[in-house]
Amino acid sequence: EAGMTLEEMDAVGVTYGPGLVGALLVGVAEAKAIAYAAKKPLVGVHHIEGHVSANFIEHPELEPPFMCLIVSGGHTHLVVVKDYGEFEILGRTRDDAAGEAFDKVARTLGLGYPGGPAISKAAHSGDPKAYKLPVPHVEGPYNVSFSGLKTVLNAVNQAEMKGETVNVADMAASFEHRIDEILAEKLLAAAQDTGASAIALAGGVAANSLLRCLVNEGAQKLGAKLHLPEMQFCGDNGAMVAAQGFYELT
Repeated sequence: EAGMTLEEMDAVGVTYGPGLVGALLVGVAEAKAIAYAAKKPLVGVHHIEGHVSANFIEHPELEPPFMCLIVSGGHTHLVVVKDYGEFEILGRTRDDAAGEAFDKVARTLGLGYPGGPAISKAAHSGDPKAYKLPVPHVEGPYNVSFSGLKTVLNAVNQAEMKGETVNVADMAASFEHRIDEILAEKLLAAAQDTGASAIALAGGVAANSLLRCLVNEGAQKLGAKLHLPEMQFCGDNGAMVAAQGFYELT
């Protein structure tokens, strides 16, 4: 497909944070140079807001206010999108982000990176009820905690010390089901409590098929409309930055 030329662009959007400072500085410097050369406005985009805006690419009819769960390797936030660029945080992780927990457990089980897709793949042939994993308790009705799920790491280490083997598929399925169940429960509880008529997912973990399924089932029971970003727009991508940049510009 033919790409868009600089002349056809209205502005140049770039992520300014949060993230790794070195990578962000390189991106911002390049975007500044392009914007200057093309004589176009430069629009700075917040990374998390970009993830939320990935929903607008496929669902332009989605308008604030709506409830959104943002879940990625670095972030787990439950927010009310009150307007374009205006967020009210209802809950967040008190320790590990959901994607970070997936990565840690995948590494312990000898699976690949990123952990989310690797665990999902292994979980296909596993029993989600094989291992009883805890539901970490945390203050606040919509907050989550995933450091307590390091029970998985302990179980694997103890098994190795005893010369036993852990069923990787069963542990992957049990862990995926537990973490997705917690995320879906918090999102749906917040949607019900606030009377939200629209719900959305955002971030890399939004590509998790089990999470999408659990949230979809709950949304139908609530009578709320669910919006899901396309799989290709769940992880970090330029399209979501452009989408948020559009709303920042207008």
